[in-house]
Amino acid sequence: MTTLAAMIFDFDGVIADTEPLHFSSFRHTLAEIGIELTESDYYAHYLGYDDRGCFIAALTAHQHRTDPTTLTQLMQRKAHTYLDSVRDHQVIFPGVSEFVRESAAAYPLAIASGALRHEIEVILEHAGLRKEFLHITSAEDVTRGKPDPQPFLQALNGLNQQRREQAITAGSCLVIEDSIPGIRGAKTAGMKVLAVANTHGAQDLHEADAVVQHLSRMCLNDLREQLWPAT
Repeated sequence: MTTLAAMIFDFDGVIADTEPLHFSSFRHTLAEIGIELTESDYYAHYLGYDDRGCFIAALTAHQHRTDPTTLTQLMQRKAHTYLDSVRDHQVIFPGVSEFVRESAAAYPLAIASGALRHEIEVILEHAGLRKEFLHITSAEDVTRGKPDPQPFLQALNGLNQQRREQAITAGSCLVIEDSIPGIRGAKTAGMKVLAVANTHGAQDLHEADAVVQHLSRMCLNDLREQLWPAT
């Protein structure tokens, strides 16, 4: 019988309240080349993409070239601006540290994120949470970002490489996401999805298997029984 065996977390918007910092960094970087990015556009059209995907979408929408050199330069400038802002903010969502530690005591945990590895590592280390995750899949580890399922399947593979017991299947994974592309990618990978309404309203996250307002209010045992009912 299939039941919950592992958990895969998105990072931005789930563990860390970094989406406003990403938006500000994207807006600043794009403004340097004459593209205006509004907050409403960012949350409606770009949320859930990795940095490369976000810049490609913005450049394409404004008829700018998307050659590799231009993309690399933009991503480097954005990363520098973003890391500067992270150092000035406490970014872990309230209650998330406790939820992660509780989850890690019961299940192997991974991260599947469109963020850069260095960005993830810096924040997790600062919060004292790095040791709770057996594997991290970051933007550098995949060729296709969300909504493609590759980040989630890569994370599952990473968890299985850490284990000597029976392999974890996609159907026994719980993905925790805040974005619509992330929900779709996880569902395509064959995983259950809990959506957290940190970034979108709960009504926009209906494609997930369950929706919660805050992880601090989440009872893991109740969720497991809801999504993997005993037969």
